Amino acid sequence: MASHSIRWDATPKSIHFRTPAPILIAVEEVDPVVTTTRADPVADALTGCASGDQAAMAILYDLTSAKVYGLSLRVLRNPAQAEEVAQEIYLEAWQNSTTFDAARGTGLAWLLTITHRRAVDRVRSAQASTRRDTTYGLEDLATAPEDPADTAIASLEAQRVRGAMTGLTDLQREAVELAYFGGRTHREVADALDVPLGTVKTRIRDGLTRLRSALGGD
Repeated sequence: MASHSIRWDATPKSIHFRTPAPILIAVEEVDPVVTTTRADPVADALTGCASGDQAAMAILYDLTSAKVYGLSLRVLRNPAQAEEVAQEIYLEAWQNSTTFDAARGTGLAWLLTITHRRAVDRVRSAQASTRRDTTYGLEDLATAPEDPADTAIASLEAQRVRGAMTGLTDLQREAVELAYFGGRTHREVADALDVPLGTVKTRIRDGLTRLRSALGGD
């Protein structure tokens, strides 16, 4: 019986692994999110004042005092009066901080609105005083004794001016007094009354025309 040998090929077959193709995933580019939150430290300080926080009052002053004083000075043209108004503003801000509404504007705008209103009130008060002291009486002059004749003439002139001024409208009288009795420029009068420069010039021109007519001028 013939013998048969079995031959084993012990060499393993090569196994080849195929690298799978890369999977491509489409990624949509998204714009970065932009936040629009605005910080308003003045409004925050006013909120603190409304709750009685005195430290918030100090912060409010530090943040705004330069602007409050600057606006007061621009309207009043008097540093001492501007300082007084600024002090009044912070007292009013402390007392009325609960009325501030952030939805209606910034904290600084609220504060400067109060500042402008109070400064204009001070100008009008000074104007009324000038009217009493100057327009309706002519201030006493110099220190030397006055000649009785000069005094009589001045009194008559004062009466004429007083009568002529009553013939002006309130707006004309206001502008003329600030310009000629208050010694202000047309621009300063416009700032004090918070009206356009052209409007002030018209009021002064019309007022002077009426005065000339009333006093018998050309």
